[in-house]
Amino acid sequence: MAPVTRESVIEDDQYFRVIINERTVDDISLDFFYKPHTITLLITCISGLLYCAFTRNEESPEQNIWNGLSCVLFFFLIISVLAFPNGPFTRPHPAIWRIVFGLSVFYFMVLLFLLFQTHTDIRRMMIWLFPDLIDSGPDEKDYAVNCSDMSFQRLWNSLDVFILCHFFGWVTKALLIRHYGILWTISVMWEITEVVFAHLLPNFAECWWDAILLDIVLCNGLGIWLGMWLCRKLEIRDYHWESINLTECWWDAILLDIVLCNGLGIWLGMWLCRKLEIRDYHWESIK
Repeated sequence: MAPVTRESVIEDDQYFRVIINERTVDDISLDFFYKPHTITLLITCISGLLYCAFTRNEESPEQNIWNGLSCVLFFFLIISVLAFPNGPFTRPHPAIWRIVFGLSVFYFMVLLFLLFQTHTDIRRMMIWLFPDLIDSGPDEKDYAVNCSDMSFQRLWNSLDVFILCHFFGWVTKALLIRHYGILWTISVMWEITEVVFAHLLPNFAECWWDAILLDIVLCNGLGIWLGMWLCRKLEIRDYHWESINLTECWWDAILLDIVLCNGLGIWLGMWLCRKLEIRDYHWESIK
């Protein structure tokens, strides 16, 4: 086995940096969508900005603020498309993933801003953005009550529109990750996360049959199966994930990547909803 030298390590780092940050697109069929159009985009954006700025109705201060915030977000995403790296994903187009990354950065900036505000001020902002929240208060619903009463009728009554959201969410995860082991690990670890933090977020409390049958088996399991079936049916490229046996710290791959990044990320959104007194069935939920 050849010895590991400093030069080989540097070459590997440069290779993976290019693969992750500036991955090239193979098999381009439409050259127009992969050539730079910076000047055209600049002229179009400035023209649209001038038109909106001088033709809009200025009588409503609330609408003026909405328009200003929308314009800031729009141009931030334009800068994201032009300046951010491609990232590891190139399909359907690198620009889409730059926008996704830009939205993530913008969301992080919003969280930093909220970090320095009081609960009352944040509550006022949310009510101003979404007036329907003015009548919303803390969720006083009881969870995980009378779990011994398990019947088909109660299981049926537990089904709602969020079951479909849960199901199709796992279909999407399967299309992105394409690995049964990782998907099932995330699924089970998230249920464990709910159990651990149920004392902080009461709506995390679930009956055992709700967590195992409805969540893990029904929503997660069927969603994972359908997503993987679509991958095979559509002949999507397979992902060969590196085994944890080949890493120096296997616990780092499981704990940090799967548990912290996925579980605590979703928990943070749920916690913000709880602190801002947003009810579970409000679509404006930050989650």
